[in-house]
Amino acid sequence: MVAGESVAQFEAPGLLVLAGVTHGDGPAEVAWLARKIAELRIMAGERSAAELGAPVIVVSQFTLYADTRKGRRPSWNAAAPGPVAEPLVAALAEALTAYGLEVQTGVFGADMAVHLVNDGPVTILVDTATR
Repeated sequence: MVAGESVAQFEAPGLLVLAGVTHGDGPAEVAWLARKIAELRIMAGERSAAELGAPVIVVSQFTLYADTRKGRRPSWNAAAPGPVAEPLVAALAEALTAYGLEVQTGVFGADMAVHLVNDGPVTILVDTATR
C-alpha cells in the first residue's frame, strides 16, 4: 500500500523479493540474482518460481544494508543511493519477467505498508556477495 492505495498484490503462492542494492552492484549482479530467484527450488513440490510461473513482487529495501554495529542508530552507508539503486531494482524486475514470471513492483522511495503471509515461514537471504 502506498498512500492508502494497493500498488501490487497476488493471491496465489508466489515470492516477495526485498531487494537491497549496495555500492558496486551492477548488471552482472542483477542477472545472477534474477536467475537465482527464478530457479531456486523453494516452491511446492521442490519446484522453482520459473517452473510454476509464480507471481513475484519486487520491493526496493535499502534497510537491508543497515549497519548496527555502533551506537543506537543504524548507518545506511552501505546502501547505494537512489539514482544508483532505482534502475537496478527496475532491471531486476525486468530480468525476472524474462524468466516468464508475473512481476509487480512497489514504488521506489515511497513509504509502503507491505503485508505478507509467510508460508512456512520461510525467508531466504540471497546475497550476490556470496556467489
